[in-house]
Amino acid sequence: MTIKIGDTLPEGQLAEFIETETEGCALGPNTFNVRDLVKGKKIALFAVPGAFTPTCSAKHLPGYVKFAAEFKAKGVDEIWAISVNDAFVMGAWGRDQKATNIVRLLADGNAAFVKALGLDADYSKSGMGTRSQRFSAYIDDGVVKQLNVEAPKTFEVSTAEVLLSQI
Repeated sequence: MTIKIGDTLPEGQLAEFIETETEGCALGPNTFNVRDLVKGKKIALFAVPGAFTPTCSAKHLPGYVKFAAEFKAKGVDEIWAISVNDAFVMGAWGRDQKATNIVRLLADGNAAFVKALGLDADYSKSGMGTRSQRFSAYIDDGVVKQLNVEAPKTFEVSTAEVLLSQI
């Protein structure tokens, strides 16, 4: 079953490559419980089929970086990018895109979280296996307030501009 507006995010874990060690977060990959991360926060979330892929790197992530201040001005606490990649790849993608400390690059290495959302996709024909569908969502304290799922091979409804206009 696919998650919908009004639903609470399912249990799940995502990994993030931490660039600077802090109390409670070691340098390198750290795993976080999604429900803990969203508690009491407003999150602009978007998911991509893969880090470093053409549309994801040229358009999707850059849009959220570009409009980060506008999201914050509307009360968004964090912007998340989720992809079925490992935390090392997501960390490298964030550095490459100059998105570190602007967007949280969260890895769903085994696609468990996107499967729990019902938003996984089979990219086996492209040699990529199970991935995430391209989508965006606005999450308030764990509840889905907006959800924009792209049709295959499109990039129209999950842009930063569209999600920003819905908040």
